[in-house]
Order: sequence, then structure tokens, then C-alpha cells
Amino acid sequence: MPKSHPRIGEAVAAAMRHNSRLAHDGKAASPDTPLQVRHLPHPSADPHSVPGMIVRLTETATPDEVAEIIEEVNSALVGALPQLTELVAVAADWTRVRLSFDGPDHNPTFETWTLLAAVHVMLREAQEALESAVDGIAARPATHAGPRHHERVNVLRTRQLLNDVLGAEAVREPEPASQRSPEGGR
Repeated sequence: MPKSHPRIGEAVAAAMRHNSRLAHDGKAASPDTPLQVRHLPHPSADPHSVPGMIVRLTETATPDEVAEIIEEVNSALVGALPQLTELVAVAADWTRVRLSFDGPDHNPTFETWTLLAAVHVMLREAQEALESAVDGIAARPATHAGPRHHERVNVLRTRQLLNDVLGAEAVREPEPASQRSPEGGR
């Protein structure tokens, strides 16, 4: 059960201490330990990561390039979508072993399992739909249609990558380890 805190500042401090303990394997971080900053690599640093694939999916990409990226996302061995589907399945299984139907009333564990199972089914259906879409993408022409046609269909991208929002200068390519100073990681 989460603790309640009388002031928002105390709640934030408790959350920060909790995150620090998680980052340090359950031990409180000592004041002598230097702070570590998480580095957000530029999407182009790994073109096979999901952010890297998003960057590769430009309006000027050829239909074959787009189909290849969709196949990569949906790949059974290393694709992001099958991995996410498996993650949800494991979370559902984790919840399943905690189910108890002894109480006659409300069962929040069963509701959580039901929700995770439904998400798992949706992700499996998304995988099947993407498999079907690959052939349709590859068959599209490489040329753009007139802009008057674009207005009839909504843009679906709702989230921008960090480098899109902050600009290319804010999220830089990492410099080689030989050029970094030991104090630079703090």
C-alpha cells in the first residue's frame, strides 16, 4: 500500500528516494556516489531500434524501404511488436498466479489479468494486420499523390521523437570514449 504524504514535496522526495534505491539494487545511494545521467542516444545511432526505424520512415522512403521496416518491427525473432506481445503475456501470467477466487466480492487481480489478456489479443491481431499490410505497402507507387488528397485522411503520428522536439543539437551523437573526460559523465 502506498504511503500518503502530507505535502507534495515530501511525496516527490520519497519517490526520488525510491527510484534511487531501485537504481542501486535496493540500497540507498550514498552522498559520496556521483550522480549518473542517462544518455539518450541519437536515433541514427541504432537504425534498427524503434526510434531509429521511425527516423528511417520519412515521406521520401520508397515503398520497399517502408515494407522492410514494418517487417523488421514484426519479425518473429527480434521484432519490437512480438517482444512487446511477449512482455504483456508474461505480465498476464505473473498476474494469473496471483489470482484468488476465494472472496465473493470485487476481484481486482482478475480484472488486471483480463485487461492484460485483452491487450495481448490486440497485439497479436496487430501483428497479423501488419503482416497483411506489408504486401500492400510494397505495391504502392513511390510517387506522392496530390496534396488535395492528403486533407481527407488524418495524420496519425501523435508523438515526436526527443530529437524532433528538442532539435538535433539537444540530442547529440555520442563522442568516442577516447575523447571523453572522466568527469564528463557526471
